[in-house]
This record gives sequence, C-alpha cells and structure tokens, in this order.
Amino acid sequence: MTTRLHPAAIAVIVCLVAPATALAQHGTPYELRAMTPTIEDAMPGAMPAPEAKALPEVYRRQPVFYRSNEAPGTIIVDTGHRFLYLLQSNNTALRYGIGVGRDGFQWNGLLKITRKAEWPDWTPPAEMIERQPYLPRFMAGGPGNPLGARALYLGNTIYRIHGTNAPETIGHAVSSGCFRLVNEQVMDLYERVPVGTKVIVQQ
Repeated sequence: MTTRLHPAAIAVIVCLVAPATALAQHGTPYELRAMTPTIEDAMPGAMPAPEAKALPEVYRRQPVFYRSNEAPGTIIVDTGHRFLYLLQSNNTALRYGIGVGRDGFQWNGLLKITRKAEWPDWTPPAEMIERQPYLPRFMAGGPGNPLGARALYLGNTIYRIHGTNAPETIGHAVSSGCFRLVNEQVMDLYERVPVGTKVIVQQ
C-alpha cells in the first residue's frame, strides 16, 4: 500500500513576520496601488490560484522605495524580513513576500539564476532523502508539486526560488533553504527575470 502525502504537507517539508519599523531604511511602500496584484492578475490562459485571496496584502507584490548600489534587475532576498526585492530604477523595487529556510537551513551568498522551469519536476536531493526517507524519489510537475508553477535555480546549488500552493507558509521560516512565493507571484517574477540574473541572499 502506497502512502500519499497531501500537497500542502509536502510543501512544508521541502523547502515570523518582522515589524514594519525594521524596514525604515528601505522597502517602504509608495502609492502606486494600481500595481498591487489582485486575483484578476493571473497570466492569460492560466487559472488564478485561490491562494492569492488568502495572501495578506503586505506579502503581495508591490512597488517600494529601496536604496541600493546594485543594478536594476538584481534580486535581493531579505531572509530576516521575509521579502524578495527585484530592483528597478530610481531607488525603487518590486517587493514580494516569501517563505524562507527554517532554523539551521538559512544561508547567505551571491549567486546567479542558472536555469528556469515551468511546472518543474521535483527530485529531492540525497541530503533531504537522508533526513526524510519517506519522501517520494520523484514527483512530476503539476499543481500538486511542492515546487509549484515555476522555479528559478540558483547557481549549482540545490536551492531555488519557486512557487507554492501553501499561502499560509509565506512570511514564515519553513523550508530546507529554498525561497517560495505563491504561484501567482512566482509566475510574475519568472516573466521579469532572465537566466543570468544576479541574486544576493541576505540573512
């Protein structure tokens, strides 16, 4: 008899909100509310994910002030505050809410996006299988896959920026080192960044 795990449970396996005052130097929203996504913002031909309705507004994509010496197009992952920033021109950025690595699985570094995939397959790495031998050895891409609708692969590591069907995990430290966005938002990010994009991970 084969034991099947609920997709939400798998999502928690694979991969605490900070006070707003901690973002005084950067990441402050400004009033371009038309750019804040809603359930109607799904890509043409794609079914809007119901999790978008459940996602708190603070974690939805929104334009913010962000001072940086990095070039527009750079991704900065702020692990501590649970946000991912895609830098724009004129000291601005698009900010996305993310889920991050749990205690013992957080990291920092400088990498590039080396590959992009739509509805990616999932093959748990050997390190994960050793910790959790009950995991499937392979799961085909699709709505139930814990990598969600899109994946952006970071360097030659096992880490990714990817989607999730579990909106309740956004803003929390739950993963094995990957960074997750709800499917609707990772699809948006996927279309905005090419392979070769610089990614800075900060703790």
